[in-house]
Amino acid sequence: MQAVGLQTYIWNNNLRSTLLLAGFPVLLLGMVFFLILGGVWGGVLRPDDGVGAVSYALGVMLAAAPAALVVAAIWFAIAYFFNQVIIDLATGARTVQRSDMPEVYNLLENLCISRGLKTPTVKIIDTEGMNAFASGLHEGRFCITVTSGLLASLDRDELEAVLAHELTHIINRDVRTMVVASVFAGIITLICQVIYRTIAWGGVSVRGGSRRGNIGIFILVALAVAAVGYILAIVIRMAISQTREYVADAGSVELTKNPDAMISALQKVSGNAHLHAPQSVRAMFLEDNEEGILGLFVTHPPLEKRIAALQKYAGGRLLERADPITAPPPVGPDAGDAPKPGPWS
Repeated sequence: MQAVGLQTYIWNNNLRSTLLLAGFPVLLLGMVFFLILGGVWGGVLRPDDGVGAVSYALGVMLAAAPAALVVAAIWFAIAYFFNQVIIDLATGARTVQRSDMPEVYNLLENLCISRGLKTPTVKIIDTEGMNAFASGLHEGRFCITVTSGLLASLDRDELEAVLAHELTHIINRDVRTMVVASVFAGIITLICQVIYRTIAWGGVSVRGGSRRGNIGIFILVALAVAAVGYILAIVIRMAISQTREYVADAGSVELTKNPDAMISALQKVSGNAHLHAPQSVRAMFLEDNEEGILGLFVTHPPLEKRIAALQKYAGGRLLERADPITAPPPVGPDAGDAPKPGPWS
């Protein structure tokens, strides 16, 4: 469903989160089915006489359904109660108190007051990379994490703009979808790595020592399952629409009334945003300059396009001291063709 307003956008995010939650046990069962099917074809497993490979795999999958639901429920509980711990361990983030960073807390608190929100916890990552992200599943657990490199490089207005950007992710419920997608993509990737390493380390054998010629079939099926799992992990990350960054930039301008500060912050971040973290977590960042394969799997729109949108729709201006960015095409009666709908439409 195409979002036509902020509330519809929030509903879409909630729908994505629900689909991700419902799809996780289904994915586990699907992986079990194809692994069992490959085991039968490869001679690793032998069904009873008269039972076909597909029927046998379906029976095992249905028998494994309760276990898959239990595993999914346990993982949901782990993700719910420990999602922030997982993210902190993956990124090296640590909590800071108001006494440690009073200016950051004051800026964030003022922004929250304007929207009637409880102030999120502030965390910091000690790195020269300039980045930030929001996390958490509900009020009282929301966090905004910034890097020390970002704090050292941005002035007060630019920092406020970045905090407002991340707070918009919280307001719009982007953060819930991002956390769920990141945690689930991480566990799917882990399962795929276990499958691959089990095969690579020779952990597969044929029962009874027969039908060795067919073991290659099972290995191929298992590798195919792992490959599809990796692709699905990418698809899950791509469920976090690139549109969210344009909307968060617009939300930052709405909160601060200062598009120039957001543009300036993005200019400074450009080329300096690298932060060591798993791929499944990078989708949450303010900026992720990883190109992916031919740019097909990127989770963030290019900074040049985000800056151009801020210029075109919010009236922001580029700063001369920053790296030159290509200006957006002219808009108006002398521009020639009529302007196309923008990313904030």
